Amino acid sequence: MKFGSIHKLKLWSMILLAVSASAQAPPLNPSSAAPVPYASVSELNLLLSDLQQASQTIQADLTKLRIEKWKTDANTKRGTAADVESIQRNLQMALPEIVGQLKNSPENLPATFKLYRNLDALYEVFGSVVESAGAFGPRDDFQSLQNDLEALQRSRHAVADRMETLSNGKEGELTRLRAQVQSLQAVQSAAPPAKKVVVDDAAPPAKKPVKKKTVPKPKPATPAQPEPDNASPPQPQPQTPQQP
Repeated sequence: MKFGSIHKLKLWSMILLAVSASAQAPPLNPSSAAPVPYASVSELNLLLSDLQQASQTIQADLTKLRIEKWKTDANTKRGTAADVESIQRNLQMALPEIVGQLKNSPENLPATFKLYRNLDALYEVFGSVVESAGAFGPRDDFQSLQNDLEALQRSRHAVADRMETLSNGKEGELTRLRAQVQSLQAVQSAAPPAKKVVVDDAAPPAKKPVKKKTVPKPKPATPAQPEPDNASPPQPQPQTPQQP
């Protein structure tokens, strides 16, 4: 039912390698990013739909448990009840948040890896509850929980397969980006070096051009106007007679 340790180690190493390489790759222009293929979105929607159905069924079956009536000691009952509460909190809070992140970014590799880790932790704790139900609880409760565990396992396998597919695609994309960067570097190294402009700071400052003084042009003389011919001669003044 569980992944083998070797398979887990190989898968996690592949994902961490792809994430590390993504961090070292040159940033891409968001406007030039390719849209997510329709097939990839459809695959994710089907996966999340099955996971949501499994989550609802698990929560419903957990609420039906009567752990206080199990034929075991009080410590085992308290421990199992605490595990049930932890599973319910995860299914109601943590899991929906991760699913929302994936819906906004369907091929986000870190978010996909986060979902797998969450499902892996859920599977471990839920498996312990199922084992306790089989040992101390009614058979009907155990059978329902066992079916839920298998549904959770199928979802975990589906997320692992998708994570492996995405990591292989990211690795191919990084390989192409590295080839493009190497081609650009080769072109830049083959180009002739740019000419350098040397500025001599010790050169004397350029002299300012001397402005020539402008001499005003003389105005033309105004010709004298002739007196009119019909000007009357001056009239003699009357003389006053002298007295003897």
